[in-house]
Amino acid sequence: MRFTVMGCGRWGAFLAWYTNKLGHQVTLVGRESSRHMETFQSTRTNGLVTLPDTVRLSTTLPADAEVTLISIGSQGLRGLLRQNAQALRGKPLVLCMKGLEIGTGKRLSVIAAEELGQGQPVAVWLGPGHVQEFTRGVPNCMVIDSADEALKAMLVEALASDLIRFYYGRDLIGNEIGAAAKNVVGIAAGALDGVHLGTLKGALMSRGTREVARLIAALGGNELSAYGLCHLGDYEATIFSPYSHNRRFGECVVTGEPYTELAEGYYTVKALLDLEKQTGVEMPISHALYQVLYEGADAREMVDELFRRSLKMEF
Repeated sequence: MRFTVMGCGRWGAFLAWYTNKLGHQVTLVGRESSRHMETFQSTRTNGLVTLPDTVRLSTTLPADAEVTLISIGSQGLRGLLRQNAQALRGKPLVLCMKGLEIGTGKRLSVIAAEELGQGQPVAVWLGPGHVQEFTRGVPNCMVIDSADEALKAMLVEALASDLIRFYYGRDLIGNEIGAAAKNVVGIAAGALDGVHLGTLKGALMSRGTREVARLIAALGGNELSAYGLCHLGDYEATIFSPYSHNRRFGECVVTGEPYTELAEGYYTVKALLDLEKQTGVEMPISHALYQVLYEGADAREMVDELFRRSLKMEF
């Protein structure tokens, strides 16, 4: 098959490397101004993956792509789709990122349908895994979900390997919400590391999953999805891993260290509060983290506030 990968950051580059490794024809597309694309054009490597010559590099969308994978910052998705609507419309699109739109709380598949049409074939590729581990041959399990059953089956058949075992998603709402929200929990975990309270991560995982499960149910999804690979199943990679951008960002917020990598949870926490207003579901962890990130609240005081709140029945 012919794949195009839009976005040449850490994950996008891995997707190009991985799909090429499976024997597919791959083009990696990045902006002309992208430092990542400049690096690949000059050296073919970003230090994590080295792209063989069989992976084409381009700053424009190829016309012959059968499937397009997108891996960019979630807040840029609507603009990217709008700019490339003519080339993308009607062709299978796989959203390989996790996030929600600020101001609306909309899921990324909803944005794709709004920009490209309700009949647009759209899937999401979610779940745990870090480039540093995959390129060392460490396997993991991930999820592909779509309202289009034929597209879902085609993608799983084309992309499954010994390195990544795919599960068929059955709840697009729950999987997208859960995947986005786990980045918020990841930042909260990093804040716990920053105040040397990592032992509380177990409580954070338990309460975070319940919080997200209630939100998923209120939005019409299956609350059990929060306990699957999209959310709870991704906690090890997000809450504990040294490779987790969100965990590291949360730690740096507390310690005052600079951090320049993308941490999607920083934006997602705003979108979760948008959904709280729409559904009436209480999101105490998101509220506490929002106060730390956007209002300068003391992280330890927010932890204390959350645990005072928890003096009640667990379920």
